[in-house]
Amino acid sequence: MNSYYPKKGRVILHVDMNSFYASVEMAYNPSLKGKPLAIAGDPQERKGIIVTCSYEARKFGVKTTMPLWEAKKLCPQLIVRKPNFERYRSASKGMFEILRTYSDLVEPVSIDEGYMDITASYELGTPLEIADRIQKQIKSQLDLPCSIGIAPNKFLAKTASDMKKPMGITVLRKRDIGKKLWPLPIIEMHGVGKKTAEKLNRIGVMTIQDLVHANDIQLKSLLGINGIRLKTRAAGEDSRPVDPDSIYDYKSIGNSTTLPKDTTNQQELLYVLEKLSEKVSLRLKQKQMLATTIQLMIRNKKRKTITRSKKTENPINKTEDIFLIAKKLFLDHWDGNPIRLLGVTGQDLVEKSEAFQQLDIFSFEVEAKKEPLYNVLSQLQEKFGKDSISRGVHTTSQKPVSNNNEDTSFNKDFLRE
Repeated sequence: MNSYYPKKGRVILHVDMNSFYASVEMAYNPSLKGKPLAIAGDPQERKGIIVTCSYEARKFGVKTTMPLWEAKKLCPQLIVRKPNFERYRSASKGMFEILRTYSDLVEPVSIDEGYMDITASYELGTPLEIADRIQKQIKSQLDLPCSIGIAPNKFLAKTASDMKKPMGITVLRKRDIGKKLWPLPIIEMHGVGKKTAEKLNRIGVMTIQDLVHANDIQLKSLLGINGIRLKTRAAGEDSRPVDPDSIYDYKSIGNSTTLPKDTTNQQELLYVLEKLSEKVSLRLKQKQMLATTIQLMIRNKKRKTITRSKKTENPINKTEDIFLIAKKLFLDHWDGNPIRLLGVTGQDLVEKSEAFQQLDIFSFEVEAKKEPLYNVLSQLQEKFGKDSISRGVHTTSQKPVSNNNEDTSFNKDFLRE
């Protein structure tokens, strides 16, 4: 089998579940199979946005992020189910457990997709045989369809998995990208969104091949370092390793909510901000993290979104500290128009054990009084271990809080025990 694997390169799989939430509902209730099904929020609370839909619904033009009323107009017989995140988490964990039987190098990207490095798994068969077995095992054990991309790096593997859905297996080698990848419109490139595509179009980059031949200085001026990164990926280069520990990396923790109705009532809006700050605080504490930047998001009734952020003087995770900054950002930047959605996010996170406080003249005296206690804590940690005792965190009684509500964010929390 060694001959099917490169001597110096890698073999990466990208496993992407097809219409995951809808497929899980069909596996749970087989009577839904073959019918136009959509997973969406509660239309009575104006959260009727399509999260995902079955391929049968897509034939009618129903798409992800489409308002529910519009989807029903296109497909009157559309069956709608509210999201059941506990059910999806369970299915996701089952899927990743299967992947880990083929390789130790499995990197979850989200609840329904992940990368695998199978370079050292040659004893299990050829890359195609392994992909085929994975696909069939997920279907037989979980009754869920998936598409798999096979390539020498993560970018090409992700691109390949998108090429054939549902239940597709696609190989994308570097020597094939000139025919299979470069002719595609730039908007179809993984990592390029609508706004980025529009910017690239303005400088004559219409296809992925155009990006490969674009001027570096012009790209950097337009998109910053991300412009050069996209050009490198378009050329088929991607050195990122498959990192199983990436699920423990937190870049930001946030919560947002759509209001029951558009409002300009400042008291109500500040109350929502306080509750969002409370949720962010709880999640930061659960993960033993502190934020050094707080970001506010405001979306008005015309769906125009603005974000504003502020650096903190010291790392924070308390509700009152987060709310204080979010409130000031809100009062400084709200233009008075009716608001549809609010969001608060803690960014530039640091681990609590590594955080430090910049003592000023007002806090020094308070902290100095705590110094004897800190010395005792340090002695206990040195004797019994770093995690034996910590400041203000009751790890033995702390339990993860279920996030099975309407504003559950799409992140990797579901993978942490």
